[in-house]
Amino acid sequence: MTSWQIVRLVAGTFILLSLALGVPGSPVFVSHWWLAFTAFVGANLLQSALTRWCLMETLLRKFGVQPGC
Repeated sequence: MTSWQIVRLVAGTFILLSLALGVPGSPVFVSHWWLAFTAFVGANLLQSALTRWCLMETLLRKFGVQPGC
């Protein structure tokens, strides 16, 4: 997998997990504060789209993951 694919995989997983933990109707509901984490991930995705820079992608490349096209 390339770095951009991993970033999107992790972001999608974090969003779905934090929604499951933050929505009261979920069987694994913990706290409404998990929705703040969902907003944080969304804000980072928005920032990376506007600035064309993503910290996680930079870190993955330093660990030797191939960059995307």
